[in-house]
Amino acid sequence: MAKYVARRLLQAIPVIIGISIVIYSILLAAPGGPEQKFANNPRITAAQKAKFIAAWGLDQPIPVQYCRWMGFCDPKQPGIALLTKSGVPNFLPAALGGGDNGMAHLSLGFSIDSGEDVATRIARAALPTAILAGTALVIWILLAIFLGVVAAIKRYSLFDQAATVFSYVGFAMPTFWLGLMLIVLFGSTLRWLPVSGMIDARLSPAFGTADYWTYFGANPLAAMGDLLRHLILPVITLVAVSVAGDSRFVRASMLEALGQDYVRTARAKGLPNRVVTFRHALRNALLPVVTNIGLEIPFLFSGALVTETIFSWPGIGKLTLATIQSFDYTVLMGILMITALLVVLANLIADVLYAVVDPRIKY
Repeated sequence: MAKYVARRLLQAIPVIIGISIVIYSILLAAPGGPEQKFANNPRITAAQKAKFIAAWGLDQPIPVQYCRWMGFCDPKQPGIALLTKSGVPNFLPAALGGGDNGMAHLSLGFSIDSGEDVATRIARAALPTAILAGTALVIWILLAIFLGVVAAIKRYSLFDQAATVFSYVGFAMPTFWLGLMLIVLFGSTLRWLPVSGMIDARLSPAFGTADYWTYFGANPLAAMGDLLRHLILPVITLVAVSVAGDSRFVRASMLEALGQDYVRTARAKGLPNRVVTFRHALRNALLPVVTNIGLEIPFLFSGALVTETIFSWPGIGKLTLATIQSFDYTVLMGILMITALLVVLANLIADVLYAVVDPRIKY
């Protein structure tokens, strides 16, 4: 197993390099480039735009730009002071990459928009996304397995038909529409639940700050209750849409497993239905499900862009949209690269879990 994991990690290196080239090429092809953020700002002169382009190395040949982003080249260019959209001078770091600011140095560089370290900015948004996506992922996986198993056992029953209708409706339901309807019903009409953010600003400091963790330590129950109330609507939105397809996937895998000879043999031996279902059928039915779940692990980081935007959840999804709107390419490239790394890692985890679920599988 250790040799297999080591071999897969080595094979992932050229994959990651290829992904980085694709990401850089796509963003390079975007119209305007990072300097487009100043296109309609009358306070920014042509000379300042030229200094901005030179400071970030955007006037260099494309291979050099990519080399600097990856951290293989040293830019050796000073940063400059440039007026932001509000007219306030803002120090911009020297380059998108290079020196200590590149992928090879485990550094994502600096934000074009604020000059802040990209890793710090992403890390600040990662915790809210992990809370939202992690909660939703656990609920929808457990619910999908439950619905799929029961629907397979009670094939063509009323429960199976109801689960089928729910799955088709949920799978076809637009996320943004469901989120808005939940806001209208439970937020605007009934006023039972909050509809934006992850904390009540009237009760506690901003989430993630030192003052918030002080408040959390002093009032853990109140802080947790406030957070849970803000979680309900976005989690319902994610679970209702996501569980539909996975439950059908589990049902199909379970039906196939229940028809196998080893299941009929187990029943013929007089084993209880619970043992036959969960120890024999479900364990083998989980093999294709593990693959599907492994592909959903990157969701823990990348977040749900639409859901986080609708509910103003300060996570990676909302940060992604903000960086697109502000032409903050360095932060966007950092998000895309980390997501790509998680996809590669998730596939490796799924492959390793095959041997855990089914001992017959050897590497």
